[in-house]
Amino acid sequence: MRFLKHIFDNNRAWAEMMEQQDPQFFQKLAMQQSPEYLWIGCADSRVPANQIMGLMPGEVFVHRNVANVVVHSDLNCLSVIQYAVEVLKVKHIIVCGHYGCGGVSAAMQHKEFGLIDNWLRHLKDIYQRHENELDTIPDDKTRLNHFCEVNVIEQVRNVCHTTIVQGAWRRGQSLAVHGWIYGLTNGLLNDMDVTITSAAELDALYRMGANP
Repeated sequence: MRFLKHIFDNNRAWAEMMEQQDPQFFQKLAMQQSPEYLWIGCADSRVPANQIMGLMPGEVFVHRNVANVVVHSDLNCLSVIQYAVEVLKVKHIIVCGHYGCGGVSAAMQHKEFGLIDNWLRHLKDIYQRHENELDTIPDDKTRLNHFCEVNVIEQVRNVCHTTIVQGAWRRGQSLAVHGWIYGLTNGLLNDMDVTITSAAELDALYRMGANP
C-alpha cells in the first residue's frame, strides 16, 4: 500500500475501537440507516456534522456544499432532501452555516474566482436583498459574520419552499426545518431561532397545493 497509509491505519484503529465498544456495531449499521436528522452544511473541512453534534455514524444524513446553499435548481441537493424526507423519514432538517465562511466572504468581494463565481451568484443575490442592513455594519468581520447568519435564514426558507418539504407537511409528516450556525473559534452551535414546521409559517406566495 503506497498511498496514504496513515489514513488506512487510522481507519483500522477506529474500526477496532468501535467493535470493542459494540461488537455488533457494524452489523447493525449495515442492516439499515434510520437517521432522524438531515444536515445541510458547508463543505468546509472544519465543520464535520457528526462530531459537532456528538452523534454516531448512521445518525445523521449529510449534504454539504460551498456556503451551505440550497438552490431550487440544484438536483444534487434536492435529491438528498427527497431521499431524506420521503425514504428515510427524517424528522429534522438542519441548515448549518459557520462564522467566517470563505464562500460567503468571497461573495462579498468584487473579484473573479473562476467557476465558483456561478455558485457565489446565489449569495450575491442574497446580499443585494439585505444590502441596506449589511452595509450599515462598518467592521468587515462583523459584517461577514452577520451575512453568514442571514444566509442561513435564507437557506432555511429555500428548503421550506421545495415541493418535497411542503408535500411532507401536506401528508401530515412530522418535519421541522432549523437554522443553526457554528463557531469555529469555540466549537459551539448557535440556534438562529428560525425553526419552521408547516407551510402556514411561510409567505403566502411560496405555499403550494393549498389556498393561501
